Amino acid sequence: MRRVGFVSLGCPKALVDSERILTQLRAEGYELVQDYQAAELVVVNTCGFITPAVEESLEAIGEALRENGNVVVTGCLGERPETIRERHPKVAAITGQADLEGVMQAVRALLPHDEEPFTGLLPLASERGRPDARAVRLTPRHYAYLKVAEGCDHRCSFCVIPQLRGPQVSRDASDVLHEATRLVASGTKELIVIAQDTSAYGRDLRHRVSRYGDRDVEAHLVPLVRELASLGAWVRLHYVYPYPHVRELIPLMADGALLPYLDVPLQHASPRLLRAMRRPGGSESHLRTIEAWRRVCPELAIRSSFIVGFPGETEEDVVELLEFLTAARLDRVGVFTYSEVPGAAANDLPQVPEELKRERLDRVMALQQKLSAERLASKVGSSVAAIVDDYDELPGAVVARTTADAPGVDGVLRCQTDGTVKIGDLIEARVTGSDEYDLFGTCTRTLPWRPALAFGSAS
Repeated sequence: MRRVGFVSLGCPKALVDSERILTQLRAEGYELVQDYQAAELVVVNTCGFITPAVEESLEAIGEALRENGNVVVTGCLGERPETIRERHPKVAAITGQADLEGVMQAVRALLPHDEEPFTGLLPLASERGRPDARAVRLTPRHYAYLKVAEGCDHRCSFCVIPQLRGPQVSRDASDVLHEATRLVASGTKELIVIAQDTSAYGRDLRHRVSRYGDRDVEAHLVPLVRELASLGAWVRLHYVYPYPHVRELIPLMADGALLPYLDVPLQHASPRLLRAMRRPGGSESHLRTIEAWRRVCPELAIRSSFIVGFPGETEEDVVELLEFLTAARLDRVGVFTYSEVPGAAANDLPQVPEELKRERLDRVMALQQKLSAERLASKVGSSVAAIVDDYDELPGAVVARTTADAPGVDGVLRCQTDGTVKIGDLIEARVTGSDEYDLFGTCTRTLPWRPALAFGSAS
């Protein structure tokens, strides 16, 4: 077999692209290896969203060239081949984001098979009979990202995703549901639904219906989520804009059919600054929406991300953001300083000095750490359900996540068990302590896999 190495960078949407490329490489008989020296060729899936991500991608390409020398570049930064060639002219091939066939054409040309190609399509003996056994996953077996659409139709002034990934292109509901069904059948216990704008899913398809099982399902977030919720796995929603139809999902959370969790990228609270970002809303409308959601589902955990130091941001804008965070008491918050991206409209606006950006970031993060610590401290003494992600350092200790915690971006529950708990198990734990980000507890029992048990307290 010809041997291929792989480097995957960027967001969960890029990770899904990496999984598809790796699966196709494996299906065509290529052996996947984990170090540069063993590989005959290396594929680097890049990110090009903001300047630090571009630099990280360029450094990763350079490392692959130094250690291996035969490199194919794909992903968002691949949409700017001139940027790559300027730094790394010896790259063998460049393709754009989500370009599975482009990557495969490059690999086939640079690393042709010297054996019977059809033998690579045969499953290993240990894999026969398992659903999706040949699919390559970059996440643990018990959770998976489910991408429902590519691209984006928004024109935010700080973002170049539409230039890199194109306009929104949604998948038919039947396609999404068949993939989700296969994932659950192969052991996935948590489906994390993602898109650049998950709330807009199906709009480009005019919400057309497609056949799933014995029924037609509309390409719209609400009916799609209802179907996903029936599969018997946790369903977590990321990148949800607060469109009016999102309120139809909240009763599903209150009823235990859908995880009471929303990742809502609000970006700021100042209406003036949001207009400059070409984003809707402001602190008052954000608060009304959050209050309405919480009236229906008090257990709802909300994660959001915010930009400080956006061009033209004033002290008054920062104060409004601080006041909003105090009132909203969001469960999880990511804060980033504005970073210039080649091609972004906001680059032409008056820039905030880097030192001032950092000072504002520190202020916002200090407040959010305090608010987060208070919210987590309120859980001490309660019982929660959590899914086990990993084993911790001490014997019998595990790292788990409650329904309020998405993998990789939120906190965790560090929990002591009797040593019989396995990765992917659903457990009940008594919360005994907390800090600014994480919970600490003791496992009281392993729960049968019934997702409805996992919402709120596990009493």
